[in-house]
Amino acid sequence: MLLPWRAIGLSTVSVLRQLALLALLLSSLSAQGAGVFYCCPDPASGRRTCGDTLPEVCRGKAYKMLGGDGTVLKEVGPPLTSEQKAEAASMAKRKQEQEDLVREQRRKDQALLDTYSSVKDIDVAQQQAEADLQHAIVSANAQIDVIREQRKKYEREAEFYKKKVVPADVAKGLREADYSIKLLEETREVKRRDFQTIKAKYDTDRRRYLEITSRLGPAH
Repeated sequence: MLLPWRAIGLSTVSVLRQLALLALLLSSLSAQGAGVFYCCPDPASGRRTCGDTLPEVCRGKAYKMLGGDGTVLKEVGPPLTSEQKAEAASMAKRKQEQEDLVREQRRKDQALLDTYSSVKDIDVAQQQAEADLQHAIVSANAQIDVIREQRKKYEREAEFYKKKVVPADVAKGLREADYSIKLLEETREVKRRDFQTIKAKYDTDRRRYLEITSRLGPAH
């Protein structure tokens, strides 16, 4: 025999279970009613064709995704043509190239800030680079002068053999002297041209440094 209060408890549990089952059923029905439908015009009839999965006639065409209440959830365009695909690929490539340029410029800007703490640092670096070039040119001139003096010795020895065969060591000395002088003269010309390269480099660094620091503020 059940006590009265236990009978009431069992009755309450039963009611709660029934309410839970009813809520689950209503939730299921609501979900079914809120399903997604795919719709597109049927090219044969011109009428709209819909389905809970994408109808076969909609494949490869523009279609709409509709909610259970008819609300348009999403519109999907038709597949791109070959020309549109090519244009999209070209645009993506241009975008990537532009992003790469921006990224590379940021890297260069940071390297510039890491290298120089002021415009004066750039001036000092330029002066040192130009001094190194000048030293190289002076050194080349000095070596050319030495080799020319050595060549004169071979020239005097060759004077004795105007109508005879010049000894091999004398001929070799003349050739080697001419070759060395030619190399040193070429090196000297390269160093002279490097002055313009150095000037352009540090002018660019100085201008860019001022642009960056003017944006960053007086801290730089």
